[in-house]
Formats: sequence, C-alpha cells, structure tokens
Amino acid sequence: MNRINYRIVIFAIALIAAVAFSLPSFLQTSGGKKISLGLDLQGGLHMLLGVQTDKAVVSKIKSIASSVKYFADDSSILIEELIIEDYSFGFLLLDSDEIETIEKMLSANAGLKFVKDDDLRYKITIDEIEQANIKDKAVSQVVETIRNRLDQFGLAEPSVTRQGPTDISVGLPGIKTVEEEQRARELIAKPAQLEMMTVDEQRADQVYTISQEDVKNHGDVILPSSDSNETKYLLKAVPLLTGSQITDASVAFDQNNQPIINFKLDATGARIFGDFTGKNVGVRLAVVLDGLVYSAPVIRERIGGGSGQISGGFTVHEAGNVAIALRSGALQAPVVLLEKRSVGPSLGADSVRSSILALLVGFMLVILFMVIYYGYAGIIANVALVANIFIIIAVMAMFGATLTLPGMAGIVLTVGMAVDANVIINERVRELLKTGNSISYSITHGYNNAMSAILDANITTLLVAVILYVYGTGPIKGFAVTISIGILASMLTAILGTHGIYHTLMPNMAKANNLRKWFGIK
Repeated sequence: MNRINYRIVIFAIALIAAVAFSLPSFLQTSGGKKISLGLDLQGGLHMLLGVQTDKAVVSKIKSIASSVKYFADDSSILIEELIIEDYSFGFLLLDSDEIETIEKMLSANAGLKFVKDDDLRYKITIDEIEQANIKDKAVSQVVETIRNRLDQFGLAEPSVTRQGPTDISVGLPGIKTVEEEQRARELIAKPAQLEMMTVDEQRADQVYTISQEDVKNHGDVILPSSDSNETKYLLKAVPLLTGSQITDASVAFDQNNQPIINFKLDATGARIFGDFTGKNVGVRLAVVLDGLVYSAPVIRERIGGGSGQISGGFTVHEAGNVAIALRSGALQAPVVLLEKRSVGPSLGADSVRSSILALLVGFMLVILFMVIYYGYAGIIANVALVANIFIIIAVMAMFGATLTLPGMAGIVLTVGMAVDANVIINERVRELLKTGNSISYSITHGYNNAMSAILDANITTLLVAVILYVYGTGPIKGFAVTISIGILASMLTAILGTHGIYHTLMPNMAKANNLRKWFGIK
C-alpha cells in the first residue's frame, strides 16, 4: 500500500475514464457520445455562397418605412404618399405642427439622413457608413441563420464560415443522396421573408391594367399568388409586419388535412397586428412569403393574441422547411450559389485509411525506439503515450467534436509530441544516474530539472494552437483543437502519470539495481 500514491491514482482514473468514453468512437456503438467525422472523412456537400448585401440595405429601408407608418398612425400624425425606392423612401407630412415629433423619431435611427422641402415632403436615405455596417451585419446574420437552420434540420456538425466580405463557405457532412442535397440547398437559400401587406382596395380592380409608373407613384407593388402567376394582387409597398417579429413557427394541418404553418408574433408585433385589424375591419390583409401572396383574407374583427397562419398548398416537407426558416429568422440578404462540390464517401474512407496507417506506423516506430533506447523506462513512456491517445479521443467525443483530415494529422503529430516530454525526463534522470546518484534521487530531481523545459515547450505550442483556433477556419480549427487536447493530455500523462508509475515501482528498481534494463544506461 505504501507504493500507492496520488499521482498513480489520478493517472489510473483518467485512463479508465478515457477508455470508457472513447470506446463508442472506436467501436461505433449505437449509444454513447462519439466523434463526428467531418466532410473530408465521411463525404458530403461543400458549397460557396455569395450574399447579395445590397438587398439588405433595401430591406432596412422597408423596415424603417414600416416603423414610420406605424409611428404616424399610433401618434395620430397625418402622412401621405409614403413611397419606397431602392435606397430611400419619402412621404408627405400634412401638419407642420408635427415636424418636431416626426424628426425626433427619424433621428433616433442611426445613420439615417433626411431632407425636407417647403411642402413638408421628406426624403429619407441611409449614409454610406451605416450602409457598410448593414452589409457587414447582413453577412454575419446570414452565417448564423444558416447555421441555426442546419442545426434544426438535423445535420451533424455542419460547417458554416465566412470567407471575405460577402462569401460564405458551407460544409454538409453526410449528404449522400440527391434528395438530401436538394432539401439542404432549399433550406439554406430560402430567404423566408414573411410580410403582412394590406391590399390597396381603392385600386385593387386595376391590378391587371395599371401601369408600373402609377403603381410606384401610389406607393404600391404588384405581387403574384403562390397558386398561380396569373393571379396578382395590388398591395401597399410598406408592409404592416415583417418576419423579424416572429417568435415561433410550427407545422399544423387544417380541416382538410392539408399542411399549414402557424406562427406567433412578439409583443410589439402582436400590438401592431391587433391595433391595425381593429381599425381596418373589411380590409384585406395579404400574407406574403418571399414575394408570393399565399392568402389575402378580409379582416372581420380585431385579431388579438399575436398569432396567425400561412396556407397555400404546401407539402409536408415544404411546410417543415418554411417553419424552420421562419423560426431561425429570415435572411436579411438573399444568397446565390457560387460553387458546389460533392465529396464522395469513398474519398473519405481512403483518407481515414491513410491517416490510420500513418498513425499506426508512427506509433509503432516511436514505441520501438523508446523500448530499444530506454528499456523499461521506454515501456513506461509508451504506456503514457497510449493513455494520451485514449484521452484525446475521449475528450473530443465528450464535447461532440468533429474529426477532420487536419485533425487526424494533429493526432499523428501528437504521437511524436507526447513522447517528447518523456524523452526530456528520461535524459535528465540518466544524467543524474551517470554521476552516481541513487535511483530515487535521480528520478525526483530529474523530474524537477525537466519541468521548466516541458512547460515552456508545451505552453508556447498551446498558445500557437489557441491563435490558430481563434483566427482559423473549420479544418484549421480542428487541427488546433486536436493539438491543444494532445498537449494538455501529454502533460498529464508525462508529468503526473509516469512519475506515479516510477514511484510505485521504486522498490523493484532499487532491488534489481540494473540501470541498463531500467534506463538503458550501459
């Protein structure tokens, strides 16, 4: 019992736990947490998307125009001729006493510029600095929205990273069929721009004859029905509500067992919806999704509760995709597919075989060298090396990390790095033994002398790995994660584990008094 020490206990617990948590990954069992394979190892789909950031500025203009209209209605301020253009909108203020109130509201929006002529006609634009901010935020928002959609879609560890000012790289591991690819592409690229727009009842019957110039002058827009492009609606261009006020969306079925989408609005949206429906009984309110009118029911009474539904001949899959898109948020700017590349599972299998072969060859060479050169001390170092690999796999599995080809390279590299600390320790011990010191003294002071070199080397490497993780993209992050876990594991196994083993075996070493067998000293 005197041979048992806290170092060997901690090492044994860590090794047992590592083996237990890594077995599901090695054996690919149905239960337990396992490491996910990346796109380059199991195959899948890689896409490069371009974000049309100019449309984000247009969307922002529409949002501000909608806020102005609601503010004016809510504050009983009379405005007319609210017309939206690409990068600006304008309106006519009818009461000069309300100039201060309306301008105070406009000034609350960052980057908003407005000019007023003598007739109280306002023109509102966004300055260049704010436009640049909107475009930059739009790309970041698209990245997060696509990532959320793919997570809800059920894909394991999708990779969504920004590349440059407007491009986004998307990696989808495990996409193998054409149907899966098509559904993923539709989900990613779907704008999911939900708008509630009022029908221009005064000119609704002119929808097929009115000119585009008159449509624009009246602040209207013509949109087709989702059922048929031949059916069109004349709508007010400024929406009453947008998808930004949606808090939840789910698939349900109507009385005819057809899929519909139920949605709920936040507090602000519910208040706007309730106030508008209460004041506009008899007016048609169109539900518009991505530029198509799905329904335009007549308002019969005030609608409270902040909920609604979208119907329009959806299939179950289509309704599910739309619900996911609405829950995760609309894309502030449309995306276009710039490049598509499929990675076959056979290529991934070849990569796995090559990496495993490299790992085994490197592992065996290191083991042979340590045993031949250091004797029993080399065997102890090899035990630490095996424990190091189990710990790496276990930690990655516990956190659900994705293993990519660079990550496999990191494991191979860790095999060489993990034994480095043991080499330093063994050399310090051998130096003390050669000067005639006892085995106990040499081991204790050998570890003390090696500590500074081991810590310096591992901490500097760990700092580089952290920098790679912070500033790198998907595969580079995988490499950095593997190296970081390997460094921390090697410090545990080399500094704590092997020291505990030496302490436990100290009586055997002293009794044998065979430095050649234990440490390879001639």
